[in-house]
Amino acid sequence: MTLLNDVLTYNEKFVSDKMYEEFTTDKFPDKRVVILTCMDTRLVELVTKAMNFRNGDVKIVRNAGAIVNHPFGSIMRSLLVAVYQLQADEVLVVGHHDCGMSTLSSETILGVMKERGVQDDTIDTLRHAGIDVDHWLEGFSSVQESVKHSVGMIKQHPLMVKDIPVHGLVIDPETGKLDLVVDGYEKEIAL
Repeated sequence: MTLLNDVLTYNEKFVSDKMYEEFTTDKFPDKRVVILTCMDTRLVELVTKAMNFRNGDVKIVRNAGAIVNHPFGSIMRSLLVAVYQLQADEVLVVGHHDCGMSTLSSETILGVMKERGVQDDTIDTLRHAGIDVDHWLEGFSSVQESVKHSVGMIKQHPLMVKDIPVHGLVIDPETGKLDLVVDGYEKEIAL
């Protein structure tokens, strides 16, 4: 059996046994919050449980590192949709300690890409097209600074609601303890 076969076999039982009923909700977050957090496996359930959110309370957007690195990329678009179409009134950016992005080096990941078949010509073509592949693949050295950066990108976005609270937090992936980095209720945020 392959992973896909396992998934589809389980899904048949999930649907036939109506196990989905406990997750029934609508598309609008009950707590009117959107969370941007990391895709780390340790956070899949921990982030919401540590904040006392249940299914249906929040919208969650995930990527590597909980980073907004482009003002008009898919992460920012998802946050704007959550605010303007799905009734989110607050944004939580939740980074975490021991994040894989804190140790990511473009040199290392490019080396692994090459080992797995990406050709030097492909990388060179991207560089010659004006894409700074090395910067794009680089991680961060401070999760707190990364969270502040993402909060600033969201808060200062020209299409974001100007008075929406955008909070920044760092979670411990082992205990769920949250450390406040940016209080979005404060009027002036030093970013």
